[in-house]
Amino acid sequence: MEFGIFVQGYVPNFRSQVEPDAEHHALMEETEYVIQADKSGFKYAWFSEHHFLDEYSHLSANDVYIGYLTHATERIHLGSGIFNPLPAVNHPVKVAEKVAMLDHLSNRRFEFGTGRGAGSHEILGFMPGVTDMNATKEIWEETIGEFPKMWLQDEYQGFQGKHWSLPPRKVLPKPFGASHPAMWYAAGSPSSYAMAARKGLGVLGFSVQKVSDMEWVVDSYKTAIRDAEPIGGYVNDNVMVTTTAIVAETRKEAVRIAASSNLNYLQSLLFRYHDTFPRPEYIPQWPELLPQYTEELVEMLVDEELIIIGDPDDALAQCKRWEAAGADQLSFGMPVGVPYEDTLRTIRLVGEHVIPKIDTDPVHRTTRFREAAGH
Repeated sequence: MEFGIFVQGYVPNFRSQVEPDAEHHALMEETEYVIQADKSGFKYAWFSEHHFLDEYSHLSANDVYIGYLTHATERIHLGSGIFNPLPAVNHPVKVAEKVAMLDHLSNRRFEFGTGRGAGSHEILGFMPGVTDMNATKEIWEETIGEFPKMWLQDEYQGFQGKHWSLPPRKVLPKPFGASHPAMWYAAGSPSSYAMAARKGLGVLGFSVQKVSDMEWVVDSYKTAIRDAEPIGGYVNDNVMVTTTAIVAETRKEAVRIAASSNLNYLQSLLFRYHDTFPRPEYIPQWPELLPQYTEELVEMLVDEELIIIGDPDDALAQCKRWEAAGADQLSFGMPVGVPYEDTLRTIRLVGEHVIPKIDTDPVHRTTRFREAAGH
């Protein structure tokens, strides 16, 4: 199992109300998390693309952000989690161009994840006439298979679809070297995992909350991917899942940090905006918040395998549970309200004590797939 981190430009009001430049500081701190993750042996960093989602995510121009980090890092792969390829948000040709350019700037370290937006508040900003959020699925389906053609055909043969069109044109630049960056899809339901697998796409599993959820994820995906008809140059057989991690020298200190970091606020914001997600009964309607996390609740969340918290030995044992459940990659969401130095410490401790005991392959899984396709 490989390891990653996930950043999104989290700027909660409880921070910005007391810190005039909170937005700037948050964005700059999250670049430092990625730089430290690179030094600590993490193989992937993922970057959201969200629009209009006040507090929850101010990372809208993630292509610019990733471009900066291609020069600030050396080994870590940098992934769009996501680039939104719906024509009303980003024209597909411009997305293809950005992907290829980042492939060059990063020296083949870019990972191309796509999705359909975070919910009605975001989607309706660009598509005000939409009445059914599922309509974006048809647009994404029409578009996703065109990207490999734009990269691999000397002159793209053009496209005439229901939602966008383009005459024959050379789409430039082409990806660097053989084939193209690995392709991923942000999936939230069993049918979406299976659909991604059939297309040969890796899955960005932002909806997996605990280890026991992995069973249906892996079953639906790994079964379907055996019969994949890849839309690109190769099959990216990969399930990435996200969780929260807080690691300190002692379990007591990690639990204390978790209980004092307003973790309930980010979880409440998630369901404020992701209104296409199934809402568990215990999640209140915004602006009502989930209760503040106590140390007792944090311990319960650890026992339920909903969060990774503790000393390095605790973290190692908890990560091994994800590995045993079948995750190909475990990615830690870093912007959870935990203080900057404590977040850097989590990254360093995981890099020192956890990653070397689980991820012993020096080569990225996606690199192996891409190189095999190029021969």
